[in-house]
Amino acid sequence: MKRTVIFILLLLFCLSIDPDLTKANTQKKPEDIYNERLALYKKVEAITQIPWYYLGAIDQYERSTRRARKDIPKEQGFIGIYFSPRQWAGPLNPELNDTNAKTIQFFGGIGLDGNGDGLADQNDDEDVLFTFANYIADFGFDKNNIKIALWEYYKRDKAVGIIINNALLFEKYGLDIVDKHAFPVPLRWNYSYRSTWGDRRGWGGIRIHEGTDIFAGYGTPVRSTSYGVIELKGWNKYGGWRVGIRDLNNNYHYYAHLSGFEGKLKPGQLVEAGEVIGYVGSSGYGPPGTSGKFPPHLHYGIYKDNGMTEWSFDPYPSLRNWERQERQQRKKK
Repeated sequence: MKRTVIFILLLLFCLSIDPDLTKANTQKKPEDIYNERLALYKKVEAITQIPWYYLGAIDQYERSTRRARKDIPKEQGFIGIYFSPRQWAGPLNPELNDTNAKTIQFFGGIGLDGNGDGLADQNDDEDVLFTFANYIADFGFDKNNIKIALWEYYKRDKAVGIIINNALLFEKYGLDIVDKHAFPVPLRWNYSYRSTWGDRRGWGGIRIHEGTDIFAGYGTPVRSTSYGVIELKGWNKYGGWRVGIRDLNNNYHYYAHLSGFEGKLKPGQLVEAGEVIGYVGSSGYGPPGTSGKFPPHLHYGIYKDNGMTEWSFDPYPSLRNWERQERQQRKKK
């Protein structure tokens, strides 16, 4: 009797365990996930001849857009590429969950069997990645033909540009740079900041402040907060000398009011997290060269692209997180 009671109590305890907690305990480390993705990219590359870094760039773009949208489901596996059921199974297919490659082809679906298990499963990472790679291969294997294939698929120049830049970053640095960040000014310099996103601004018309101001002395180095590609460099009557960098998560990082740029910085250039891109100043609010209308500071903003549109969001939580992470890393050293 006593053993029965103990068994029932243990059973009830197990049933009461939070499934999210159980899932968290079994989650893989980031480096393991990157390694498994890379292995899958290279496996499909060997079959289709599409370079792995293009497959990784497409996958990363799709993953980032899915996480920024509410009209499509989040990814369940290692691969973030999404095909709608109609797209996968065929527009006239009465079975939207069809996994038969022959009937999918008959109804004009895109889904293919990538791992040879006899099923074309849109929930199977290898099938999904192989299907997209096969689509690209129909156009060609070099950069220009891949760009054409991407434009035909997305019908959006910005999507093509982001994916091509993602590929350049992955080819040079590898996959594990996605979540590497740095605080925008060196921690050893004097600076201060608070949450100012959404505050009212009146110069040039009533508008909200789309960023966080980090106050520091003239000439304080400004660093890229992520690995990315420079999309913009130049003058703006509001922001003065400014730089725009796109990272691997479809985020556009905006650095404004600079006193100058670092070296021969130019659009299209790859940058690393922590790399100096310019210097704090007080430029802006007028024609090129105008400065000194406010104390020197860095205006730092982040804009999210979800594959259809782009919007500003508060960078303050990210700044606090990156600052804390960098201080912890310095203590370990």
